[in-house]
Amino acid sequence: MGSADLSDASTDAAAVISQDGAVVGWTRGAEALLGYSAPEMVGASAGRLLAEPEAPARVGGIAERCRAGNGWSGMIRVRHRDGRTLDVLLRVSAAFRMDGRECFLLSAREERGRWTMAQSVLDGFLARSPVGMAVLDRDLRYVWVNGTLEQLGGVPQEERLGRRLSELLPGLQGEALEKVMRKVLATGVPVTDYEYHGWSWADPHRRHAYSASFFPLVDTDDTVTGICYMVLDVTERWAARRILSMVNEAGTSIGTTLDVLRTAEELADFAVPRFADFAVVDLLEPVLGSETHEALLDDAGSAPARPALRRAAVRSVREGCPEAVYRVGDRVGFLGPPYDARTLIKGDPLFIPVLDADQDPWAVSEPRRPDRIREFGIHSLISVPMRARNTALGLATFARTTNPAPFGSDDVLLARELVARAAVCLDNARRYTREHTAALTLQRSLLPPALTGGTALDVASSYLPADSAGGVGGDWFDVIPLSGARVGLVIGDVVGHGISAAASMGRLRTAVQTLADMELPPDELLAHLDDLVLRLGGEESFSGADARGTAAFTGATCLYAVYDPVTRRCTMARAGHPPPVVVPPDGPAYFPEIPVGPPLGLGGMAFEATEIELAEHSLFGLFTNGLIQACGDVERGMARLAEALARPEPDLEKLCGTAVRDLIPGPQPDDIALLLTRTHALGADHAVSWDVPDDPAAVGEIRALAARQVTEWGLGELAMTTELLVSELVTNAIRYAAPPIRVRLLRDSRLTCEVADASSTAPRLRHARSTDEGGRGLFLVAQMSLRWGARYTGEGKIIWAEQKIPAEQRISAEYRIPDERETP
Repeated sequence: MGSADLSDASTDAAAVISQDGAVVGWTRGAEALLGYSAPEMVGASAGRLLAEPEAPARVGGIAERCRAGNGWSGMIRVRHRDGRTLDVLLRVSAAFRMDGRECFLLSAREERGRWTMAQSVLDGFLARSPVGMAVLDRDLRYVWVNGTLEQLGGVPQEERLGRRLSELLPGLQGEALEKVMRKVLATGVPVTDYEYHGWSWADPHRRHAYSASFFPLVDTDDTVTGICYMVLDVTERWAARRILSMVNEAGTSIGTTLDVLRTAEELADFAVPRFADFAVVDLLEPVLGSETHEALLDDAGSAPARPALRRAAVRSVREGCPEAVYRVGDRVGFLGPPYDARTLIKGDPLFIPVLDADQDPWAVSEPRRPDRIREFGIHSLISVPMRARNTALGLATFARTTNPAPFGSDDVLLARELVARAAVCLDNARRYTREHTAALTLQRSLLPPALTGGTALDVASSYLPADSAGGVGGDWFDVIPLSGARVGLVIGDVVGHGISAAASMGRLRTAVQTLADMELPPDELLAHLDDLVLRLGGEESFSGADARGTAAFTGATCLYAVYDPVTRRCTMARAGHPPPVVVPPDGPAYFPEIPVGPPLGLGGMAFEATEIELAEHSLFGLFTNGLIQACGDVERGMARLAEALARPEPDLEKLCGTAVRDLIPGPQPDDIALLLTRTHALGADHAVSWDVPDDPAAVGEIRALAARQVTEWGLGELAMTTELLVSELVTNAIRYAAPPIRVRLLRDSRLTCEVADASSTAPRLRHARSTDEGGRGLFLVAQMSLRWGARYTGEGKIIWAEQKIPAEQRISAEYRIPDERETP
């Protein structure tokens, strides 16, 4: 047997000897030890194996001792089949009857020279072995049982003898073991380390695990005459494996989302009924609110005596969780004295193996609890504080009601592991929720609170943030009023998610507004924006933004368009962004062919502008790629968008919302933005123009024409100011610019005066000295107008000035030239 443990008898040579010395049973272990096969030995005398002259007398004494009900163990010398002698450690059981004969069970192993052991230790090994052992006949009825098996099962020897295991331990466990033993009887092949679980009469309130080995007893004709089996209690090993298995399983079941309440529910769902019959998770109110609560953590002395907890999850094996005093969302009373905030800070579990409703500390703070404990038989409880990263999160409580076994020390360890894993997931969810909320708040604050297209456009928009798993993105859109009744439309998408993306979006939106105020055409505006993104990315990389945990500005896509309601022309350019969608009033939807510029932040490539004409009442829509990528196919998504917007729906807001819901029916991993506009034309009765001769004498005539036109529009109170503006702007153009010179008056929500010339020289506002005869033209323009500026065209520049129209005379969004299809 070498260095095998003496308590391991599973590989010993075993034999059954009758009272007359004949061999009744011979195992393969005996054959391996002494070289004799079962046919050679069964029925033969065992005396042939003795190798000492005094052995027969000694054997007789051993037999008498065993007949008296005592086992024997000791050293004896035997002879191997090949003639050599062996010193073996022999164990002989007390006598028992088998098939009407008195028999003894012998177990032997070879004694090695390096083993030294006192005789007192070996004496009575079979009877007092830590391994439970028994012999059964072919009918699987007990014929011999040692004391250890009696202690393991809790059934006395006298009650076992002559009876079957299924009679003593009814149920699936006994029947399953007998099934294994019948297989050994039928095949003659031993079964070792067969593990099973169950309860015993010795410990009926605790589940145990056992490992059993079954060996056949072989007769002379090589038939099996009985079963010898050995049992070990391996509950500790099984409990350790169970803890490891459940903890690993919990890792895949708890924390599947970044949602605090859902994570709490997953912990309760996992624990019931695997571990407990009733489970609740109570979280600190700041955790549910994603607020900071460091005061509870750092100084136990200043912590509140009764922390504010709210129920986040409750589960029970009983439908409706009738054991619960509080429901999800309720404010929960904390433990009674001496338990307070220090309980959460210290983090040690509260373990009550046997719960007494009258002495339970919880009853002090909640009188209803003792009644529920008695009514539903809550008899054992474990309450574990939830902590992660030195942050107190709440309390998880597990109780047993229908399961009669109380919690043990192993269960406390398992509860701690489960709660520790759940706490990390909860803290991740809490931190993410806090950042997600901050990013969403930042993003919404940076988006325009209200959009207006003036008299040029009806505007509607829809924005959907990404679901919590994807994180807030950097989508943005804007409508920017420009001079000459024109409107700038912009939409973009910053690469990445989170606060950094939202902040980058805010930077770009501000930059677009600034560049648009400079009256830059779309392609030039995108070029300046590209330079800005390159500079911002370089600054953040140089300053080590990544090392601080903030993602560097990596790029964005953008589309910028300018619509002129006078010419009904729309000029646009795009930087890696999807093209807009156009739905004419009498035609199918289409996507204009616009050259695809590179995304912002790459640099080194030019952007190209495209100009199209839009019929009045056309639908013009800008969107981010999240809207068309939801179905997994961009082309299919664009086709679905065109189909959704082609519906006859006069309410632009309703059409915008319906289109988004149709394309995005559920949560999506990316932000969604849709900006819809319906175009209007500024008719001939709202715009007039005159060519101006390159002669200072023409200024007076143009002044008179402008004053007459303003009066015809019903704005006589603005006639004098308009005369002055026209006079100064035309005089400057004749004096400093180049012909041709043209004046245009526009009336929409404001009165605009424009003077165009062929010069590209920028106008300069200066303050003339009191002795100067001139130089005050643009200064006067700035003082008399609401705002003024200059924009450049392919033919030169336009200097414009706007005046505010009184509210009672201002053109409304509904005051436009009726469509031919409408009834006046």
